Amino acid sequence: MQETEKFNRVLTRKDVLALAFGAMIGWGWVVLAGGWVKTGGSLGAILAFLIGAVAIIFIGLTYAELVAAMPLVGGEHVYSYRALGITASFITTWTIILGYVSVVAFEAVALPTVLDYLVPGYQHGYMWTIAGWDVYATWVLVGVAGSIIITYINYIGIKTTAVLQNLLTALIIIVGIMFITGSLFNGSTAKMEPLFVDGVKGIFGVLIAVPFMFVGFDVIPQAAGEIKLPYKVIGKVLLLSVFMAAAWYVLIVLGAARALTVQEMEASQLVTADAMAAVFGGAWAGKLLIIAGIGGIITSWIGFFIGGSRAIYAMAEARMLPAFLAKLHPKYKTPTNAILLIGVLSTLAPFFGRKTLVWLVDAGGLGIIIAWGMVALSFLVLRKREPQMVRPFKVKYGQFVGYAAVILSLALSLLYLPFSPSALVWPYEWAIFLGWMAVGIIFYGYARMVYGNAADKLMKHELEKINVAK
Repeated sequence: MQETEKFNRVLTRKDVLALAFGAMIGWGWVVLAGGWVKTGGSLGAILAFLIGAVAIIFIGLTYAELVAAMPLVGGEHVYSYRALGITASFITTWTIILGYVSVVAFEAVALPTVLDYLVPGYQHGYMWTIAGWDVYATWVLVGVAGSIIITYINYIGIKTTAVLQNLLTALIIIVGIMFITGSLFNGSTAKMEPLFVDGVKGIFGVLIAVPFMFVGFDVIPQAAGEIKLPYKVIGKVLLLSVFMAAAWYVLIVLGAARALTVQEMEASQLVTADAMAAVFGGAWAGKLLIIAGIGGIITSWIGFFIGGSRAIYAMAEARMLPAFLAKLHPKYKTPTNAILLIGVLSTLAPFFGRKTLVWLVDAGGLGIIIAWGMVALSFLVLRKREPQMVRPFKVKYGQFVGYAAVILSLALSLLYLPFSPSALVWPYEWAIFLGWMAVGIIFYGYARMVYGNAADKLMKHELEKINVAK
């Protein structure tokens, strides 16, 4: 692994912030805000997001310290290796790749689904039905075209990708500010009733969904080898992105609650878009918000594409996956084969319809939570084992933060188990997760058989090099 020499460190503070914030926001704020208000009440939903944000901040603090200490491509891959060894590193990175790839594939389905709101009835050419979802040729074509374009943008360089990410994130923020300010001036506090629904139960009903709205800050460590910032600043930007996402979701919920009554939300297909139209008195405003939502699909698509391809590259470069996946483009300095692999998966996704991709995303969510827990555990182990390790961004009260992050990650993982209301669906979602892990075991055994202890040697060499650089 020699990414400190091979990759172009070109991402600025603004680029990194847009990368993480854009990945976290996505499309969920457009379609889910009304459901949150109906489940927990206006203040109940806001309180749930504030509680969830606290949990994510503890996890983010462990990331912030580790990414500043080891700013290498692969992020979690490196931290877990240094703290827990080669097997734990494989598990951590393999599970988070499932999460990233699942989101990338789902965005190829989200794009044509959203287009139906702007161009009703564009779906033609019935192909087949999968899991109760009718798949149409025009719908597939939109998803495939979008996937090819996103793959190409990622292929030709991180800076080009960052420019698009910045532009779309700016669009989302501008439209979001319009919506929030419009609801403050033209909305009504009276419409926020009921403030709470079902008390603690309602708050918990919203809280279940909250952590998944924050998935995306962890793409920063994956692209750490391409960030042109002082190591200490990388950690601060990561935390800032989490705070920005928390403020965004709270204000969007507030805006929707001030714009529409619960009865109006019940009759709406896209609550946030209809709320935007209501506060500005015109359908144009709702369509503008949908366009911003499409921008959110693309920013999330890009963010997880970067995260997934860099994680695959890191594993291949460490000889935990076949070496050809570690190829870098001589001109663009991007992991071309890893990008093409994800691009193929993304391009195939629309052919399977929306329902199967929901299963994939749910299974991928468990993978991301497991990786978060492994990072938090690595943080604790390194604090104890290597107290003298250079930490440009050092978290105060590290032991408390580390244990809190581990416990919170474990609590989040319990949400996927059978006794939880948000449990993975049996057998489909469990089959995806367990099947992915089985494939990982095969890859791990193959890599150890073919490359022997090469992974240990390569990882140790890279860690030694970064310490010398400091």
